[in-house]
Amino acid sequence: MTSPSRQKKGAFAFRPSLARLVTTKRLLARIVLFFEQLLPPLMPVLSVIAFYLSASWFGLFRSVPDWLRILLLIAFAAAFLVSLLPFRALRWPRVAEADRMLEERNGLSHQPVTVQEDEPAFDTPFGRALWREHQTRMAEKIAALDAGLPRPDIAAHDRFALRAVPALLLVTAFGYSLSINGGSIRDALQAAPEQVVSDPAVRIDAWVTPPSYTGRAPIYLTADGSEQAPIGIPQFSGLTVRVSGGKTAEKVVFRKANGEAQDIAVQADTKPQQTAASGSEQPTAAPASQALVAQTHMMKLQENGALEVNGRRWSFDVLPDKAPEIAFDGLPKPSVNGALEIGFTVKDDYGVQEAHAEIAPVDTDPTATPLYPLPEYRLDIPRRNARDAKGVTSRNLTEHPLAGKRVRITLVAKDAAGQTGRSPPHEMVLPSRPFNEPLAAAVAEERQVFALDTRKMPQAIALNEALTIRPEETIPKLTNYLLLESALARMKLAKGEDALKDTAQYLWEIALGMEDGDLSLAERKLREAQQNLADALDRNAPDAEIKKLMDELRKAMQDYMTELAQRMQNAPMQPNQSAQNILRQQDLERMMDQIENLARSGNRDAAQQMLSELQRMMNNLQAGRPQRGQQSQENSEARKQIDKLGEILRDQQKLMEQTFRLDQQLRDRMQRGEPDMGENDPLLDEMNPGENGEPQDQQPGQQGKEGQQPSDQMTAEQLREALKQLRAQQDALGKQLGDLQKSLGEMGMKPGPGFGQAQREMEGAGRELGQGRGQPAVEGQGRALEALRQGARDMMNQMMQAQQGQQGQGPNGQVGQGDQNGRDPLGRPRRPQGPDFGDNSVKVPDEIDVQRAREILDAIREKLGNNPPQEMERRYLERLLDIQ
Repeated sequence: MTSPSRQKKGAFAFRPSLARLVTTKRLLARIVLFFEQLLPPLMPVLSVIAFYLSASWFGLFRSVPDWLRILLLIAFAAAFLVSLLPFRALRWPRVAEADRMLEERNGLSHQPVTVQEDEPAFDTPFGRALWREHQTRMAEKIAALDAGLPRPDIAAHDRFALRAVPALLLVTAFGYSLSINGGSIRDALQAAPEQVVSDPAVRIDAWVTPPSYTGRAPIYLTADGSEQAPIGIPQFSGLTVRVSGGKTAEKVVFRKANGEAQDIAVQADTKPQQTAASGSEQPTAAPASQALVAQTHMMKLQENGALEVNGRRWSFDVLPDKAPEIAFDGLPKPSVNGALEIGFTVKDDYGVQEAHAEIAPVDTDPTATPLYPLPEYRLDIPRRNARDAKGVTSRNLTEHPLAGKRVRITLVAKDAAGQTGRSPPHEMVLPSRPFNEPLAAAVAEERQVFALDTRKMPQAIALNEALTIRPEETIPKLTNYLLLESALARMKLAKGEDALKDTAQYLWEIALGMEDGDLSLAERKLREAQQNLADALDRNAPDAEIKKLMDELRKAMQDYMTELAQRMQNAPMQPNQSAQNILRQQDLERMMDQIENLARSGNRDAAQQMLSELQRMMNNLQAGRPQRGQQSQENSEARKQIDKLGEILRDQQKLMEQTFRLDQQLRDRMQRGEPDMGENDPLLDEMNPGENGEPQDQQPGQQGKEGQQPSDQMTAEQLREALKQLRAQQDALGKQLGDLQKSLGEMGMKPGPGFGQAQREMEGAGRELGQGRGQPAVEGQGRALEALRQGARDMMNQMMQAQQGQQGQGPNGQVGQGDQNGRDPLGRPRRPQGPDFGDNSVKVPDEIDVQRAREILDAIREKLGNNPPQEMERRYLERLLDIQ
């Protein structure tokens, strides 16, 4: 009999793993039994859903009246609720049912699962032992239990297999829904669409023309309107529908995504339809003749929607045209001649059509009356890669009155659709022309005063009069004085806008003439020729015009280079004019030939880009005159550090020579064997073993022209003390080098490793001097000198790179000054500017070279000690040993 208790009994009590296995199998068996109960009543529910989907996909709900649609919807809902009633009888299977299913489906005899819960009828020791053995044997059969899959036996509930009908109907309806007449699941919940009758006599030709700037081909719509997915088209595309045939005018409607309908107007089209009717079949009524005329409907597509005409429908997915994006590529910077150079990046869906920079003053007076409008700055956009482009444009705005004022620069890009994109503004001082003549700068200031506000003309006149108070001292040239007086007369007589502009232009020409003479006029002609050629390339001018403009550019370039060469001949060489690039006349001519060849071959974009590069090169040329202003102030501090380093090098060189001289004289005393030398002196160990101790007499001719050195009368001990006293000088030089490195760091420069090595060598040489050891001190001082020269070269390279970053094209952007390792264009070494740090090819002798030199000196002393018979030879040897 079965015990009501669910405690572990039988084999489960002493085999826990078997108990867990049976518990898991029981849970799976109960789940299988539950699904066997669930599936038969689920079939009616699924059948009702399949019938509803089939009716929707077949288009039944959209083809019946609304009252019948609602009645069918109620019927399907009622059938669905009725099909849910059998689910009330569902229950969770019991454990006994799960055990019985496990035993039956696994083919277990003698009920091995149930017997684990039973107890023997007679409780005797022998019976209990026998029953336990029986439970153990039955438990071994439970190890491979398998609940299997549900067996709902649906065939017993559906003997005629009617369940296949909704399944086949569902598959067929789904295939039909993909056709043009297929329905939708939502049809039962919305009113049926208005029935449109298609007239087969009407012919419809429809197409979509994307904007020309997109580069996409037209899209032709099929005649039956079989497109199911929306057609993707660019925004602002043109929709054209041509309707012909039929007896009445066909209505063409564009239905927006929100359901609003818009009639597409008929465009003027009087082209009659060509028919094959005979002459006797003439129309007898006006409407009939109108029906034979084709009608064209056109509109711009700016939003999603669908075209409906004659019962046909085409859906459109309009791809929006995003506004262009533009940004600065680095900060705007001035070139050498004051031109403004702007780097930029642009991005657009279909390409940027035009881009420019808006330049407006930061501080504005609303009541001011400026003489000129805001400056125009057009950016050079490549036409073939305008979707994602990057470029640099250089324009000379120094003639505008805003030059030298603080302005706000905003980049603006415009696409072919008329949309604009703007960059974040950037504030800077608009570059102005660098005047080196104070009088020319004063004249330019007069012009700027009344050009920014015409009401300030009296102030400009006062400035002009102030310049001519003492002309004999301030105006050395009589021509300049006469020009100022004529400009003053014009300023007083100018009344209208044209007269004021003529006066401003006259003052500007006076300032340029005082500054550069004919060079400014040649530069202006060159700039005009470059601009004319750029405009011609932009509008795709014919080859004949391009050739004419190229000839004008060559002539203007020749005139400008001629004037520039004359200026360079009369200009002194500046300290920071060590050049980086050689710009020759042949290079410019070759570049202009390439521009012309590219333009004539049809590659106008490459020609325009090369012309922009030519303009940037010419803007960065410097007319051989010294620059002043902020750059010279920055260079003054660097020049001080260079001079300080030169002093350290010079002092270290002198100290090494002095150390070497004292060391040599000390060695002479040791060779003579002076009595005050101790036998254990450390210098004795450094002498060569083959040297003899014979004294060498000092001849009078051995002294220099300045007389006898004081150290010549010193004893060996005094010479050693003199070497020790040189340590203070060596330590002072090391301290000066440390201060120099600190000053370089404050200037933003990183001291090279040579300075650190030099300071360590100086400290080592100082320690050797403190011990009176001359030879190791000389060697350390030599290594310190080499490290100092290396550090000086690193420092100069950093300064050169800083100047290149400020000026864009080498130091000061000089013309004709090449980077040829410190040599001029003819290959000759240049005269060093500032302190001479030594040639890179000159190195400090190493230990082997020093030993070789010592051996040569010893050989000379030995030969001189043998009293050469010839007086000339003796004097020659004495001059060789004379150390100054």
